Amino acid sequence: MNTLDKKYQDLLQDILDNGTKKQTRNGEVLSVFGREIRHKMSEGFPLLTTKKMYFKGIVTELLWFLRGDTNIKYLVDNDCHIWDGDAYKAFKNERLEIHRKIVRENPTCDFQPWEETISKEDFIESIKTDDEFAKKWGSLGPLYGKQWRSWKHMGPKSQKEMLDENTNWPWKITEIDQIANLISELKTNPDSRRLMVNAWNVGELDEMVLPPCHYGFQFYTRELSDKERQKWVIDNIDWVRSAEDPEHEANKYLYRGEPKIYGDTVPTRAISLKWHQRSVDTFLGLPFNIASYGLLLEIIAKTVNMVPDELIGSLGDTHLYLNHIEQAKEQIGRKPFELPKLVHSKTDDFYKSLSENVSLFGHLDPKDFQIDGYQSHQTIKAPLSN
Repeated sequence: MNTLDKKYQDLLQDILDNGTKKQTRNGEVLSVFGREIRHKMSEGFPLLTTKKMYFKGIVTELLWFLRGDTNIKYLVDNDCHIWDGDAYKAFKNERLEIHRKIVRENPTCDFQPWEETISKEDFIESIKTDDEFAKKWGSLGPLYGKQWRSWKHMGPKSQKEMLDENTNWPWKITEIDQIANLISELKTNPDSRRLMVNAWNVGELDEMVLPPCHYGFQFYTRELSDKERQKWVIDNIDWVRSAEDPEHEANKYLYRGEPKIYGDTVPTRAISLKWHQRSVDTFLGLPFNIASYGLLLEIIAKTVNMVPDELIGSLGDTHLYLNHIEQAKEQIGRKPFELPKLVHSKTDDFYKSLSENVSLFGHLDPKDFQIDGYQSHQTIKAPLSN
């Protein structure tokens, strides 16, 4: 049963009915504050059906985050263009500043600003074909991936480190891999209340092309009941699922609380994810965010051998741009289809290795994730506000 599309449509209607009109840095919006959206992963993968979603783009961006990458070349090479506008805008601003400096120092020169001579299309083509250009101009600053995988931290040196370096300077800069720490904690202390990853690094916000909109997330796990484990076995172990007799002798072990007959592959815990978002472009951005965090939940669940349970979005400034209103009304009027199922092509052995070596995130490819049974209404086009 698909309740997700209905919840999303209700949120769109809530903004239309109760939103306050505001002027923002990139256009007028209708805005409400403090909303929440919830989805049970057992109902299907959270890819909205009331408009067609670009699943490959969702996967590509999330893998980009998990790789710790902040340069758009990986995105461009995989035909994902959601950050093109931000990179091009940063490029133009930098070139304009260079132009102003030249003019200040040489008032009589006839120098044409780069932003007038290089189109966005040419800029992206250069990112794709010129590695040096991409290295110099493709970076978006220390945003999501940098914070998830290598949060910069200044901490004290030990006495031994100071002696070894023959210095009195007591501080050192280290980088913290929050995803590696998260996976380790999930494996060793799954009931921890500190299963969190944060992207809101106050000291580096000014270096980012855009401060994080979805700025942090938290995981929560619980033990599965014997009945839930039994269902997992029937759904996921082929010889059990294909057994004609529902009272198959092997199945009875689970009802008696003895699931170990199937080995340690049967999960013992369910895992949920709640993400926090300060600013929500509800028509274009939120459907993307829902699916992205649904995919993150699926990946982490596979990595630590748990069952994806509940996905929750905690939404701050939740808005509709005025030039998205008619599109929102069209989507509200559409009848949802059933949600699809996510299919992983990587083996359980790969995810087991990933749980021990997070560098293997770099081995995940957008083609490793497919959706089965996705039926949707047509795309609804709307302008993106950078």
